[in-house]
Amino acid sequence: MTVDRTFTRSNEMQSRLHELIPGGAHTYARGSDQYPEFMAPVLVGGSGAHVWDVDGNKFVEYGMGLRSVTLGHGYRPVVDAVAAAIAEGTNFSRPTALELAAAEDFLELVPGADMVKFAKNGSDTTTAAIRLARAATGRDVVAVCDQPFFSVDDWFIATTPMHAGIPVEQSQRTVRFEYNNLESLEQALTGHSVAGVVLEAATATAEPEAGFLEGVRRLCDKHGALLIFDEMITGFRWSQRGAQSVYGVRPDLSCWGKAMGNGFPIAALAGRREYMELGGLRTRENRVFLLSTTHGPETGALAAFRAVVRAYAEEDPIGRMEKAGRALADGVNAVAEHLELDRYVQAIGRPSCLLFVTRGPDLQRSQEFRTLFLQEILSRGVLAQSFVTSAAHTESDIDLTVDAVSAGLEVYSRAIESGSTAGYLIGRPVAPALRARAAPRQIDCT
Repeated sequence: MTVDRTFTRSNEMQSRLHELIPGGAHTYARGSDQYPEFMAPVLVGGSGAHVWDVDGNKFVEYGMGLRSVTLGHGYRPVVDAVAAAIAEGTNFSRPTALELAAAEDFLELVPGADMVKFAKNGSDTTTAAIRLARAATGRDVVAVCDQPFFSVDDWFIATTPMHAGIPVEQSQRTVRFEYNNLESLEQALTGHSVAGVVLEAATATAEPEAGFLEGVRRLCDKHGALLIFDEMITGFRWSQRGAQSVYGVRPDLSCWGKAMGNGFPIAALAGRREYMELGGLRTRENRVFLLSTTHGPETGALAAFRAVVRAYAEEDPIGRMEKAGRALADGVNAVAEHLELDRYVQAIGRPSCLLFVTRGPDLQRSQEFRTLFLQEILSRGVLAQSFVTSAAHTESDIDLTVDAVSAGLEVYSRAIESGSTAGYLIGRPVAPALRARAAPRQIDCT
């Protein structure tokens, strides 16, 4: 590892964060256990695709706020729109004209939706969608695709290894089905009284096979279940109109967030009027407690969303993300091939949503070798849990990253040859964010 960067102040602050905040971060994916030990930078700010930490280190960042930033950090039109809005107040006792304008903007983007309700995080919107589906169908069970994450709420977290504190019966109300496997969905729908089917239409590494999404729509209609698309990542990365527009399948409900506000906290539940109205005042049915949030309509995030919509109308951020992603994947994969490591390290996925794969000597995915890869690129100025790009990534950013990967893979190659990261990796390896125990990255509390 190179020694031209120090993390002294970050390490001191990270220790203090663990004293005050459970896990030392407000998102498990941002935790220090997701980074090489003693190399988890505590940041002070960013601009475009660059961030700075408390030690004065500068990094090219990927992942971009857990995929929430597509236009770049501090993107001026968004910042200016937010500043102008909050100068006149942020929160009021009645709806504002801004709420109406933002709703109109959203529904113009997403013609498959008749109504929208804004919130602050995606978990609230997915749980509201589940509540709506259950109310509309009179059923309890939810069929969830075997994709990584949908909500922090009990109906989903009960199905993960990190389910302490959740009544066991919650897990019995959620069943799984396989992506691109209509037979597994049919079995779930036949074997249970399912209220809703939840899935991402596509992921970074999995595109729907021909007829799959249409088949999901058909099975939902056949069995009387609502189709719910999670557009948290696909929205504003696949298209500003969402994956539903890319693949031409209309869900009953869809849940949005992340890049809607270029990092500002905003999410949305959208859907067909017949279901959304169950949470309103124009229904004769029992009302659904849909979403009711103090900060859902605060003006800053709504102004950010409207500025994002304008940017997508006037520019081509998705095209720029994809161009940067293709250049990065080509560069990283070429370096790996040159070093005869292409079986061990790969950049894979949709160009606007790239991931990297790190394998050990047995060609199995390895946390130890992932950590070694992170260690080496971090020490060379690249902060990357993934290779997810933004429209702000430039050719020089990509070049710097490929150079960092090239130098880092020299170390990686020696570790592969020796059969172990021993002697190359400093500290303990990273661990899955959702796991039952703090080990293997438990922190001594004495």
